[in-house]
Amino acid sequence: MRRTPGPLLLCLACMAPPTVLAESLKDLLSRLDQASAAFSGMSAHLKRISYTAVIKDTTEERGSIIMRLAKGRNLELRVDLSSPDEKSWSFRGRKAELYIPKINTVQEYDLGKHARLIDQFLLLGFGSTSRELEKNYVLKLSGKETVNGIATTKLDLTPRSAEALEHLKRVEIWFPLDSGYPAQQKFYLGSGDYVLVSYTEAKLNPNLPESAVRLALPRNVKREYPQK
Repeated sequence: MRRTPGPLLLCLACMAPPTVLAESLKDLLSRLDQASAAFSGMSAHLKRISYTAVIKDTTEERGSIIMRLAKGRNLELRVDLSSPDEKSWSFRGRKAELYIPKINTVQEYDLGKHARLIDQFLLLGFGSTSRELEKNYVLKLSGKETVNGIATTKLDLTPRSAEALEHLKRVEIWFPLDSGYPAQQKFYLGSGDYVLVSYTEAKLNPNLPESAVRLALPRNVKREYPQK
């Protein structure tokens, strides 16, 4: 005789979480388009892990990031790293600046012809539309994964242009199932090197002024131009 499940089993069945079906690439891209239309900026805590294969060295840095879209959807970015060493990066237009408080020096770099690529890489997942992504990358879903306790969909991106492939071989981006912004990005640089960036406590679309992405430099700071 087939036995009817007891009250305890029925109760547990009702309490079990529903199965979350994996979303399609079309579903994810639609979600990214909605997020892109609303994106104007963000701030978050940042963890950056860099791996250099030839010497098998892993470096972990922590700090914060502020990102805003200026006129013409041009990205402006500031990263303040607090450990293991204090330093700050700023990216605006064709110029990048690195401030090192320990030696009271700011180094200025002209991104030149690579400015467009730098902007494209930094904006990946933040304000990117499906049209932009499909134009510049071959896209493939890699299923669901949990990142920092958050359920995500992982998207693989391979640059289409030979110019981009010289600098970036592949990217993985983890998008939370309830958000159109990355929880984590992994950049494969070639020869086994990679950079893994995680974002936590993100605040999206804050009303950020231009001053928020500028470096706070002392008056007596020394300025260097390493490219000259």
